[in-house]
Amino acid sequence: MSKTSLLSWAVAALVWAALPAWSQELPEGKGKEVVAASCNSCHPFHARLGGGYTAEGWRTVMRMMANHGVSVPPDQVATVTEYLIKNFPEKTKPAGVVIPGPAKVSIKEWSVPTPGSRPHDPLATADGSLWYTGQMTNALGRLDPKTGRFKEYPLKTPHSGPHGLDEDKNGNIWYTGNAGALIGKLDPKTGAVTEYKMPDPDVKDPHTLIFDQSGILWFTAQNANRVGRLDPKTGEIKLLTPPTPKSRPYGMAVNSKGTVFYVAFGANKVGSVDPKTLEIREYPLPDSASRPRRIAITSDDIVWYSDFSRGYLGRLDPATGKVTEWSSPSGAKSEPYGISAINDIIWYSESGTTPNTVVRFDPKTERFQSWTIPGGGNIVRNTSVTRDGNFVLANSLVNAVTLVTISK
Repeated sequence: MSKTSLLSWAVAALVWAALPAWSQELPEGKGKEVVAASCNSCHPFHARLGGGYTAEGWRTVMRMMANHGVSVPPDQVATVTEYLIKNFPEKTKPAGVVIPGPAKVSIKEWSVPTPGSRPHDPLATADGSLWYTGQMTNALGRLDPKTGRFKEYPLKTPHSGPHGLDEDKNGNIWYTGNAGALIGKLDPKTGAVTEYKMPDPDVKDPHTLIFDQSGILWFTAQNANRVGRLDPKTGEIKLLTPPTPKSRPYGMAVNSKGTVFYVAFGANKVGSVDPKTLEIREYPLPDSASRPRRIAITSDDIVWYSDFSRGYLGRLDPATGKVTEWSSPSGAKSEPYGISAINDIIWYSESGTTPNTVVRFDPKTERFQSWTIPGGGNIVRNTSVTRDGNFVLANSLVNAVTLVTISK
């Protein structure tokens, strides 16, 4: 596990990170010593185990960790799994609230082929395919929703932790190697992968990425506190540092003028980057406890964000700095996460509820409508939009991709 330090948002964000000193605080029982010896310090131990998982959730986590090369002796896997199930059960989560409304949807889920893939980000491409990052299998997956057929594409650098996704004008699929300090490009026709390494050794975790209208690729590096710019024509990468230390740039979107917006998950701020001057501007949110995680922009260039920490949907007008907020239907612990704008209606998922929900918000009426996800969701970290205006989800812990078809 020489790459442990690179896996902070791929492996450890998933499960646990046990410093040796923490082993004294583990509950007694068969399997304790293996847990203490096999886990590493990417995240505080208690932060990951504190929430726990269901029995099936822990089994899924163990498969994911095996896919990512974590060394647990084969004859100890069952013992460790039972230890975790017994001592770290899932804590009670709020029930997903269903609100009736005018929209009609149908929800279809496909299980991805490789167990423990942990689909992180979805991407609806121009040809109608649904792609996803197989974060724990070091692969990109493609689903044809018409036939249900999958194809998985292996990546070059082992355990690179594919995370964010976008498509260029030529149909190439670009991804962030969140654990590999790289941006990658996959040619779906040949399976060839081109990698662009980070020029700064301190930038180990490219996170979310997006193309602007001119074909420039922008990305965030959360733990490194950077926003990046990659020119695909030259391969040149420029790294920008936001004014706020440890602001943790996360989700991204581009407005109609080509201005790049991002949310700072480590601060109560939204940031923007001028694509010409590369100047970063920060917009403070009114509540110091706000931690915006994902972002969408409507046709009027209004910025919408999911306030993960407080259970709110937020609206920012960059022209005035005015912020308006609405409590998400399932409340303060609903953890709004992946979000998209579809025909100027806001769609997002509450990731902290059981089951996860799909939420629709109409800015004109300021009314919510919501549905629970039949397969549980668990956890919808990001979303995408098909060319015909449907909502796409990646469901990491249930190892699935979901299409929400919206009646027109």
